Amino acid sequence: MTTRFEIARLGAHGDGVVDANGGHIFIPFALPGEVVTAAREKDRAQLISVIEPSPQRIDPACRHFTECGGCAIQHLEDQAYRDWKRGLVAHALKARAIDVPVAELVACPPHSRRRAAFTARNTESGLHLGYNKAFSHTLVDIEECPVLLPSIVEAAGILRHLAGIIANTSKPFRFLVTATESGFDVAASDCGKPTEAIRRAATDFAIKSKIARLSIDGEIIVEPVKPMLTFGAATVSPPPGAFVQAVAEAEGTMVSLVTGHMRKAKKVADLFSGCGTFALRLAANSEVHAVEGDGPALAALDRGFRFASGLKRVTVERRDLDRRPLTFKELNAFDGIVFDPPRAGAEDQCKQIARSDVPYVAAVSCNPATLARDLRILIDGGYALKSVVPIDQFLWSHHVEAVALLEKPKKRR
Repeated sequence: MTTRFEIARLGAHGDGVVDANGGHIFIPFALPGEVVTAAREKDRAQLISVIEPSPQRIDPACRHFTECGGCAIQHLEDQAYRDWKRGLVAHALKARAIDVPVAELVACPPHSRRRAAFTARNTESGLHLGYNKAFSHTLVDIEECPVLLPSIVEAAGILRHLAGIIANTSKPFRFLVTATESGFDVAASDCGKPTEAIRRAATDFAIKSKIARLSIDGEIIVEPVKPMLTFGAATVSPPPGAFVQAVAEAEGTMVSLVTGHMRKAKKVADLFSGCGTFALRLAANSEVHAVEGDGPALAALDRGFRFASGLKRVTVERRDLDRRPLTFKELNAFDGIVFDPPRAGAEDQCKQIARSDVPYVAAVSCNPATLARDLRILIDGGYALKSVVPIDQFLWSHHVEAVALLEKPKKRR
């Protein structure tokens, strides 16, 4: 049944929120102050029409908006959008009784994302490559994307053809594309076991199309050139499917904040180090101990260091920090700590950091809720929160990156 609603505010996922009978109704693509009609189902409703639009409503940047599930909020004017994104971090901190000014959002330009996690599916009508439709498992073929680097969008036909070659299943599968300095790194998973014929065809096509590397379920099928990324003075070849910051400009901002905070630290522990985004830049000024649970990522970091010049010593340790965090006694050997965990955060590790006397800590997170929880632990352990900077690495989505910098008076050892 279609009902008339008035939107009170934006929710944490970018939905318009209606306050109704002590509860809330969430209406995607509606803005605060708007009067809309929508078809309600429990606590959600599908937008039918906007009767009284907000003066902050603008035309979306992409024709796929509202159909494709990749973006949540292209229809809000820029300053209001930035205020909302910054507010996601501010509200998470407030919920943990953390009173610190949150800096203005560091903007992310369109056409800058170098990493795309596509869904692909082979059907009777051909191979479909794109993103899932909003709130469904229906696949939307992508013809344009103002978030991605133009080089990825321009290669859509090549990527779609490659996905069609390797598809040995009728089920949807993941098709991860990363634009590196030496070409596209393509990592497919759950596309079915490749036959010898598929391997030969995929190899020939990848070489012809100048794909740097193609891997399936972690196995390298062909690698004409190594995918390469530059981290400061080091060049790294990440393993197939490895985590890479989505936007190079955002990565640069994060690195600048973190390295600036660690400028007085002679020895730094980089926890959840990945392939070395921070460790290899920090090594220009400090000795670094990089700790990571992913063996191939850690090996890539180590190779990058060994082939670089002009860096201070970098040591590596493979360790599952969720199950076995570094103890406060181990941490006290360092002057600085950097941690950039997955979305679940670093609760147990932060309990150990809080007990340490390490003077400088930098926390990097893509989840404001777990960041706030972890910062609360550190503050309760005697750390002073100096700054929190939100970074719009995930343009037009409800995700936001943040860097928090903390200090503790150094004890005599």
